[in-house]
This record gives sequence, structure tokens and C-alpha cells, in this order.
Amino acid sequence: MALVTTAEVCDANPQLIVSGELRALQPILQIYGRRQVFSGPVVTLKVFEDNVLIREFLEEKGNGRVLVVDGGGSLRCAILGGNPVVQAQNNGWAGIVVNGCVRDVDEINSCDIGVRALASHPVKANKKGIGEKHVAVMIGGTRICDGEYLYADTDGILISKTELSV
Repeated sequence: MALVTTAEVCDANPQLIVSGELRALQPILQIYGRRQVFSGPVVTLKVFEDNVLIREFLEEKGNGRVLVVDGGGSLRCAILGGNPVVQAQNNGWAGIVVNGCVRDVDEINSCDIGVRALASHPVKANKKGIGEKHVAVMIGGTRICDGEYLYADTDGILISKTELSV
């Protein structure tokens, strides 16, 4: 989606918005990381105040994918920190979207990767390894499925059932 904004995509595709094939997340997530514009195929994960599965995913080659984590909207601890984000950057992930909190914000902001999260929080997450991989998640009022496509910029985040050609 080179040099085309999410706003332009919405303007050019009203029929996809009406049909639900193109959906916009509610504007609840903060922007972190140096890459403010990113896109890619979605990999989903559902956890609650536990980051073991997040770390496992980010240890894999990203191949331009976006990890979308439904952390239940918890504001009680951070489920993503600087070390996993550095690893994600080095492994070729395009971005990480978290319905939860991050920490080590200065370290995350020095990484060439896109990160979106509700807020920052200094308390670390649990390490029990509990969660669900590749399941439909709900973030910002939007249902997101494994294999869909995510497009993010400073205007917001779009989810598409198919890869958009612009």
C-alpha cells in the first residue's frame, strides 16, 4: 500500500466498507515504534496478562506479517516489552497490534517496526503460556481473523478480508 493512506483506501472503497469486507478499528490504540505506516497478513493470538505465546510467535520469521494480539484490553500489566519487539524487528515482522499494554517504550520507539497498543504500563506480564493461537479476536470493536490483511498509518487501522491492490 505504498503512499496510499488508509483514508484514501476508505474513500475509494465505500462498497467494501458497507459489505464489511473492509473494516476500521475504533481509534483507541496509541502509536509506538519508528514505522508509523505498515501492513501485512494477520496472525492472531488471544492471551490475558501473559506474554509467553507472544514471545514464541515473534521468535519466528515474520515475513512481513502483522501479529494481532487480543490481550483482553487489560490495563493492569504490559504484555509486550522492548526485547520481543527488537526480536520482531530482526525477524522481519511488519508490525504488532496489541489490545493491551506495552512497556520499555523508549526501546520500542527506537525499533523500525510498527506497534500499536492501548497504553504503556511498567508491570510485566505473567509467564504461564496460556492463550489461543490463530483464532478470531475482537479489537477496537472489530472482529479480526487469522489470514486477513491489516493496513495501518497515522489515520488509523484497516482490516480487509483480502489483500488490497491500490
